[in-house]
Amino acid sequence: MWGQISLAVETIRDVVWGWPMIILLLGTHIFMTFRTGFIQKKIFTGIRLSVAKDEGVDGDISQFGALATALASTIGTGNIVGVGTAVVLGGPGAVLWCWLTGVFGIATKYAEALIAVKYRIKDEDGIMRGGAMYALEYGLKWRRLGKFLGKMFAFAAVCASFGIGCAAQVNAIATVCRKNMGASSRIVGIIAAVCTALVIFGGVRAIAGVCEKLVPLMAASYIFGCAAILWINRDFIIPALFTIVRLAFTPGAAAGGLVGGGMLTAMRYGIARGLFSNESGMGSAPIAAAAARTRNPVRQALVSSTGTFWDTVVLCMLTGLVLVTSIMKSPKAYICKMKDGGELTSLAFGQIPGAGPVILVVGIISFAYSTVIGWAYYGECCIKYLAGKKALVSYRILYVLTAAFAPVVSLDLIWLAADILNALMAVPNLTAVLLLSPVIVSETGKYRNDLNARSKEQAGI
Repeated sequence: MWGQISLAVETIRDVVWGWPMIILLLGTHIFMTFRTGFIQKKIFTGIRLSVAKDEGVDGDISQFGALATALASTIGTGNIVGVGTAVVLGGPGAVLWCWLTGVFGIATKYAEALIAVKYRIKDEDGIMRGGAMYALEYGLKWRRLGKFLGKMFAFAAVCASFGIGCAAQVNAIATVCRKNMGASSRIVGIIAAVCTALVIFGGVRAIAGVCEKLVPLMAASYIFGCAAILWINRDFIIPALFTIVRLAFTPGAAAGGLVGGGMLTAMRYGIARGLFSNESGMGSAPIAAAAARTRNPVRQALVSSTGTFWDTVVLCMLTGLVLVTSIMKSPKAYICKMKDGGELTSLAFGQIPGAGPVILVVGIISFAYSTVIGWAYYGECCIKYLAGKKALVSYRILYVLTAAFAPVVSLDLIWLAADILNALMAVPNLTAVLLLSPVIVSETGKYRNDLNARSKEQAGI
């Protein structure tokens, strides 16, 4: 019975995440790149703004707090295991397509954050709420269609928060703790549930406060580990770069018989993993962006766009280089591990004497936990949009219970369902981005040359 259900869900997943969805997402990335006048040129301006304070304006958290919350839910096991899986399935060439997806995805992340801030509202408690659901309802001329798509997005996001946002992440934490420390999965689940409850019952400010401290620390430690491995493998960095570029466009062998599956295979897995990693086009990160204190939509949109830069352009590229240089250095040791992206990454980090496995374990635990609390906020905003304030407490309790029981349940079906739910989020969100692209272009032109200008809403006009 369960086998048949799993097979049916897997079939649906393969359909919704086939080439049409990949083309829609990547096509939107490229389209918005041109529509925004290559907004990627402003990425370092966005980085500078992310640590600037914007006082005296509406919002609940700082611009960096909003970015950190978004990064907390975005930077996850996909940056570590997902890239390894892309290399296993698509060959080294997949690393380049993953990276290119991040470069072009910056424009979509910018666009979806801009409309999230522009169409945000202040609820009855004085808290800012925004995201694809509000942009669809208040931005589109066809209000009924906008409201329907908004509810579709919010429902999918709430369901996804329990699966990919909570259960899958806590299960990953429990697996790492069991394999490396012999810890009981049940105990890990209880600890994760308690830690989650202590944060999410404090609201957006508590979540952002934890993320502001956790995200820089976990990213820095992981980057340090990658840099150490690349120093060990320094003689193979240039050959690895040539191999990645060559196998991104043509089939061929890399090292020790490691073969790229051809351009289409490299594209499929590289683009798919890149999209899953940075979530550009999914519509999740703009929910956090809408809570930021910012003078105008463009200012926060630039800050939000840096999330894709850090997640995919930097972290995923580093992971890809670590894996390919390690394979080329010791092909015989890695060929037997080519069926599991996680095992591949673990072996690569094992090159750092003593500290390597520790860095990887701490990285996976911190990445996964930050995803849990980041997605809790997304789910809260969406359940409030669907059912009002009265549903928040019930949602939080159910979310904590999910964390407690996640380590002892099979997640195969949850992962498959989460993939489908992500697609159901992407479709209405991309609809908002594409239909509201004239608004995005207009707002960009209005504020790009004067980022300190206040919008009419912030000026109280």
